[in-house]
This record gives sequence, C-alpha cells and structure tokens, in this order.
Amino acid sequence: MPPTQPGEARSSLLSRGPCHVYVLPCAYEDFLKLGFSRDPLARLRSLHPRYFEFFDLDRAFLVETETVRDARRIELAWRRELRLHNAPAPLGVRDEAAGHTEWYRGAHAILGRSMRALREAGHRVHDPAAPWVRDRLAAESDRVYAWSEAMFDGMQDLAADPAVRSRLRQTLLDALDAYRVMGVGVDPFVPARVWEWYRQARGLE
Repeated sequence: MPPTQPGEARSSLLSRGPCHVYVLPCAYEDFLKLGFSRDPLARLRSLHPRYFEFFDLDRAFLVETETVRDARRIELAWRRELRLHNAPAPLGVRDEAAGHTEWYRGAHAILGRSMRALREAGHRVHDPAAPWVRDRLAAESDRVYAWSEAMFDGMQDLAADPAVRSRLRQTLLDALDAYRVMGVGVDPFVPARVWEWYRQARGLE
C-alpha cells in the first residue's frame, strides 16, 4: 500500500537535520499539543487526518533547534512550567500516534512568552506555523503525482476490500484538501483524472 500521506515514507527515514519544538493549539477548543519532532508536518499528519482544520495553524508555532537534545531540553522545561495546565487529549486524536500525552489547557499565552524569549535569544522561530507548513507542502509537490495516482488506482480496484477502498478515498481527499485549504495549488501536480475526480467530489468550478 502507498504511504498514508505524500512524503511520509521520506520522513520516516529522516535521521539528520534540525529538530523543532512544536506548539499546536486546537482550532475550536482551549487545548494545545506540545512536543518536538524532526518533521513537524509528519507529526501533524499522524495526530489528525485533517490537521489543517483540527489545529489552528495561524496560532501554532515552531522553534528550530540544532539537535534533538536541544529540542528535548526546551520541551521538558516547558512541560515543567505547565504542570498545572495538563489535560486529557481532545477527542479525535489518533491513538496510534501516541497523541494522548503533553496536552494542555489554557497554556498558549504562557508558551507564547517563552517562545518570544527564545526568539530574542537567537532561536529561529516560525510564528505562525502556517507559512512553514505551506512551504513544506509545496516542497513535496513533486511526489504527489505518483502517490495520488497509486491511491486513486487502489480505490478504483473493484477486487479490493470495500473498507480499504473507502479508506484510500478518504485519505486522498484529506491530502488534497490540505493543499487546497493551505493555498497550495496541487492541480498541476496530480494526474488529470485524479484532479477531475477531486474537483467533482468537492464541487469545485
């Protein structure tokens, strides 16, 4: 089966490069997810299939670090500061993503102050995170063609399990929705038949 999302196979092999501490506020509830990752986009996708709606990426932010150790140190310090704000994960977060730890309520302003202090100390900060996510989506657009074609062929396979076909369909819709919602024109990077199907499925002109 193809990767769950475009670029996911590559991110699973990522072992070098900068790390990021991420703060991801939910869009409609006073919850946020704190953590660190070498690939925040892959982490977003693992937490929720419609991460671009579930999280408020215009309020989310990332702090770049040179090493995982540095990111872990920052995250641990922030977790200690937020002990009284710890909360259960909101509904909808994927269990298999281990997304039920480091959730906090009423902590965005506190972490915002800590983030700005790090920025003043010289750390590179992406605040808000939305442009960073948009740039990452655009950067992987060259891999979307083959991935979307494989997903489309899988969901069209009448010999396949209907549940699998339905899951492939929803995954493809979610992935292409992410590009559209985030303002990345994906139509030049997918096969014409995939784009026509998506356009009809979403009632686009």
